[in-house]
Amino acid sequence: MNQRTAAIALAVLSLAGASPLWAADKVELTTRVSGVVEAVLVKPGQRVKKGTVLLRLDRTVLRARLDEAKAEYARAQADEADAKREQGRAQELYDRTVSSTSELEAATLRYARARAALSAAQARRVIAQKDLADAELKAPFDGVVNAVPGGPGTVVAADCQPKPLVILDPDQR
Repeated sequence: MNQRTAAIALAVLSLAGASPLWAADKVELTTRVSGVVEAVLVKPGQRVKKGTVLLRLDRTVLRARLDEAKAEYARAQADEADAKREQGRAQELYDRTVSSTSELEAATLRYARARAALSAAQARRVIAQKDLADAELKAPFDGVVNAVPGGPGTVVAADCQPKPLVILDPDQR
């Protein structure tokens, strides 16, 4: 099919209110994170709605990483609060001409580093939360499960061109 024919077909489908996807289109789905498939929740031929959980990876390691990130964030919060108090105290002593400029600068630098560490810890916590959420493969659109090549125990290496775990056809009705 040339580009002009394809454009006309798309225009006709959109005028008819149909999806621009053809019945032959299949979407190979996998997870964004690495892990081991714990459970497959669908079967070939099953109709699914957008957002339906199709399969789930073992989340033990991902939960541990989230717990670690939360603990790191709590520590960074405490460090930042302590550095802020120290910076305020150093400023007060400097204003009363009791301490030197270098002591104030050191306290200000420690506070800036603590704020940066807190920001980085927050980012790691958000990433860990997203990774845990992405351990569930969800249908990106209404469709019909074509095949489930990834069963329980399948190892997913997300960094190395992971194989498809579920193949989904767009729902054409």
